[in-house]
Amino acid sequence: MNKTIMRIRKNHLLLFAIPVLVWACQPEKKSEPVSYMNDPHSFSNPEQVSVRHLDWEAFIDFDSKVISATATFDLTFHSKADTLILDTRGLNISGVVSGEEQVPVLLGSSHPIFGQSLSIPVNPDHPTVSIRYETSPDAGALQWLTAAQTAGKSHPFLFTQSQAILARTWIPLQDAPQVRFTYSARVKTSNGLRVLMSASNPDQPDSSGFWSFRMNQPIPSYLMALAAGNLEFRPIDHRSGVYAEPEVIESASREFSDTGKMITAAESLYGPYLWDRYDILVLPPSFPFGGMENPRLTFATPTILAGDKSLVALVAHELAHSWSGNLVTNAVWDDFWLNEGFTVYFEGRIMEAVYGRDFAVMEQTLSFNGLKETISELGPDHPDTRLKLDLAGRDPDEGVSDIAYEKGANFLRVCEREAGRERWDAFLKDYFTTHAFTSVTTEQFLDFFNRKLIAGDTALAGRIDAETWIYKPGIPQNAVVYQSEKLMEVDKQVAGWASGTPSNKLNTASWTTPEWLYFLRQLPHDQRNSRMAELDKAFGFSRSGNSEILAEWLGHSIDVGYEPAKPVLEAFLMKVGRRKFLKPLYEKLASTPEGLEWALKVYSKARPGYHFVSVNTIDGILKFTP
Repeated sequence: MNKTIMRIRKNHLLLFAIPVLVWACQPEKKSEPVSYMNDPHSFSNPEQVSVRHLDWEAFIDFDSKVISATATFDLTFHSKADTLILDTRGLNISGVVSGEEQVPVLLGSSHPIFGQSLSIPVNPDHPTVSIRYETSPDAGALQWLTAAQTAGKSHPFLFTQSQAILARTWIPLQDAPQVRFTYSARVKTSNGLRVLMSASNPDQPDSSGFWSFRMNQPIPSYLMALAAGNLEFRPIDHRSGVYAEPEVIESASREFSDTGKMITAAESLYGPYLWDRYDILVLPPSFPFGGMENPRLTFATPTILAGDKSLVALVAHELAHSWSGNLVTNAVWDDFWLNEGFTVYFEGRIMEAVYGRDFAVMEQTLSFNGLKETISELGPDHPDTRLKLDLAGRDPDEGVSDIAYEKGANFLRVCEREAGRERWDAFLKDYFTTHAFTSVTTEQFLDFFNRKLIAGDTALAGRIDAETWIYKPGIPQNAVVYQSEKLMEVDKQVAGWASGTPSNKLNTASWTTPEWLYFLRQLPHDQRNSRMAELDKAFGFSRSGNSEILAEWLGHSIDVGYEPAKPVLEAFLMKVGRRKFLKPLYEKLASTPEGLEWALKVYSKARPGYHFVSVNTIDGILKFTP
């Protein structure tokens, strides 16, 4: 189907009235006025006229790998503007209607990262705009998977990944996180597969094959999400559930059975969950990421299905985004730490509430060790080790590192330590409530922080030293340093093993995933193959269903040259498409001529099943030419 289906929208004002009714039922909150700032990663002009609602109708053609669509916008005018500017990248735009008039398609010059501006003449007396367009087959946000890349191997699959500035590759939008809008959608596929979006998801399509969606809560563009595939659903409780391929759905529903407890724990900390439902979509094995916090529908990697709930911290992380990131969003990508630092902190509090303090501290210790390694690699004075970044002219994805996540979280733990947990929790709850469904800058956060938490307490301000944490590179001297008694016990077992204690004599009976990961990372690199075999026999690392532990074991096996691990390594590389695991394993293999030769043989077979994001990375590591 090549033509976009256009639908005449009736009762237009009623469509936008529905979100207003929803807010009337939400807990009372203090709202701050919306103000817009210049965004170096967007051509848009929301300070003059902004999108408040999107009505999207689309047809997904799996054969051509193209989405044909009409995007219709309701606008809010903030000045006497006569032009709406949207962000696009690689879109084939066939027609634009402003109000009731057809207008020219006015595209700006093309930028390799930011795409092109789309300028549309507008009139406040007719505050609507409709755009007919098609996406490019290689649109950056659209990941088209063949049947071979799925768990079932029988149906193709499509999913989007819009963060940070890729929403513009499948919808013309004001692709800036400070702009929030509601949306409704109708979507049909060429092969009748189920469609899901980051919105209310129906059980069935209508009689014409369209799936209908509505997102009543205003979201930024990067949280627009779409997926289509052979999917089933299992409820967890009255407001959460799991979508997955039939081959995965039962194991996924068991793995995520604590999701309701996590939601309850989160609400007890920082206020009610305001997105109605929290569902999880388990994507095919080729999904190259850990998770994406699309509101109402977290996208998750299948590598967290360990069978024993040992890797569900990822769910806690994506759930925490329902407050930090989705509810209160960084206004521009220089403020990315406001999304991720808060979320990592909140994730730790959820894990502590559900699984205990000891478990949370172990995970935080491992993460802090990773932060120190990142800063060591970048250099302690590197400007990208600041929380407040300067990404002007760069792809904002360059700001994605342990700095925003772990340095940001450690700063908040310093605040908790110095202010006291009760005072800090009251502040955070007030922060989320006051700024709900808005986007903020670092400077706006600091103003609220100084008014509400510091409140003239100069001694507290000095102990926290927020300015140093936010604007200076490296790790400040007052960082929270973790003391995990459980990991100290692991150190003793590592020392015993290194001095000759047989593996089956080590005291490991009660260990959880963080302890096993810590153990493997502390092992010396000069052990004999016989000792590696003894370890594997005692603990079954090669047979582990926990992808984190297995990947760590395989990486250590490469480091020490443990040849018996090669068949397991090959099977892992053939099955798993998550870039987090693939990248370090291929890098280790490529460090020696023999390893590189072996890696190329495996990769040539595994490559067709990988996602293009992973392919692009591994091609470079191995200098592979198709």
